[in-house]
Amino acid sequence: MKRDETSILPMNTFQDIPTPNADAKKITALLKENGRVSGYKLSDGRVLSKEEAVRLAREGGISGVGISSRKGNEYLKSLPDESENNNLGNLPSVTQ
Repeated sequence: MKRDETSILPMNTFQDIPTPNADAKKITALLKENGRVSGYKLSDGRVLSKEEAVRLAREGGISGVGISSRKGNEYLKSLPDESENNNLGNLPSVTQ
């Protein structure tokens, strides 16, 4: 496989990759309950449930993420790039 073909593979795991608006926010932290992600904290300080965040991302309000689904539950995933520092799994966790 050529290098550019392997870079496309991670993108196939998304069911939707919304185009962010010019004023889209970034996810700065994960909200966790019992070790599982239940929501996201945004760069403007808002804390959203997974469902609210997926809806906002679909509307272009969150940048750097795509939407995936597991067992019928939608959630956000970081778009692949050259840095692992901005991956959602590497962000701090907060409690509400």
